[in-house]
Amino acid sequence: MDSFELNKIIGAILGTLLFVMGVGFLAEAIYHPIVDRGPGYALAEAEAPGEHGGAAAEAPPEVPLGVLLASADATAGQAVSKKCASCHNFGEGEANKTGPGLYGVVGRLIGSHEGFAYSAGMEAHKAAGDVWSYENLNAFLTAPKSFTPDTKMSFAGVKDPVERANLLAYLATLSASPVPFPPAEADPAAAAAAPAEGAAPAPDAAAAPADGAAAPAATEAPAATEAPAASH
Repeated sequence: MDSFELNKIIGAILGTLLFVMGVGFLAEAIYHPIVDRGPGYALAEAEAPGEHGGAAAEAPPEVPLGVLLASADATAGQAVSKKCASCHNFGEGEANKTGPGLYGVVGRLIGSHEGFAYSAGMEAHKAAGDVWSYENLNAFLTAPKSFTPDTKMSFAGVKDPVERANLLAYLATLSASPVPFPPAEADPAAAAAAPAEGAAPAPDAAAAPADGAAAPAATEAPAATEAPAASH
């Protein structure tokens, strides 16, 4: 192939590329969108919950611990305790494992089980005189790292409040003298719905006079009979 033919091929390729580029520039100029010119229509955005009178979703009220414990099932709690069995013993006089023995734990001074090396956080609870009350056990079992940030316990916690109550009911049985449950306070939701004690019932709307209506006029007494004129 001589140089003339090669130049023709190269020229054809370059010409094609220039043609394609020119068509691209032309198309972009024709179809390029025009911004901020002429009337437009703004699409409505979804409103956030609670705006313009919309009610936001509310979390259900927390049930008091005493109410949960009043209906707790210790047998179900024993089944839950299997999650803890790899680190704790539950029998009286049994040796410590990775965690301290849990027999008699309810009401016990925190960080005081004999022969167990506690973390600094548990030792601080002990120095403060904190005990394993039902409330403290419930808080610890909900989130151990929140109750004692440097605890050695790697357990994530029991998130279900009913499951925790069952477990606490089982731990209460691990004692010769079980600690009584806290009083079962009234459920806040039920208390809010119940009428106040001694409150008078609302008057019947039909019996009450309409707002602004005048009270019926009092019956007028009959006019006194005029005395006859004296006779002359």
